[in-house]
Amino acid sequence: MKSEPSVYSIDDLKKDKKTCWDGIRNYQARNFMMRDMNPGDLAFFYHSNCDVIGIYGVMSIYSKSYADHSAFDKFSKHYDPTSTKEHPRWFMVDVKFERKLQRIITLGSLKEHSQKELLNFRLLAKGNRLSIIPIEEKEWKFILSLGE
Repeated sequence: MKSEPSVYSIDDLKKDKKTCWDGIRNYQARNFMMRDMNPGDLAFFYHSNCDVIGIYGVMSIYSKSYADHSAFDKFSKHYDPTSTKEHPRWFMVDVKFERKLQRIITLGSLKEHSQKELLNFRLLAKGNRLSIIPIEEKEWKFILSLGE
């Protein structure tokens, strides 16, 4: 799950302990969150649009998906007038801090393994811009070994 550290960082989550993961405005990312995430699942916390792009930590999914309240707030940058409380278009989950990795797993280090261990890893696919992507267990274990 991606976030820009200037918006919300792994350190923010560590301090807050839990937060809602709001503002997802891509249907495919929303569907991954709605259909595939369950309380207790783990997710990588990935920083984008910063000096060192990569995976900084691990968080857990704390809730099932529910309507994203920021879509109803006219003063939110995530406001969507087509999403209503009766028929929400956008959803979010709550996440909980688990741990920071011992070392950042940079995008460059992930790309070094794109021809073998991470051949089908969606983050490395051409044109990928999704803020939420699923990960296979084999990929998860390999990536986690790079950071610990």
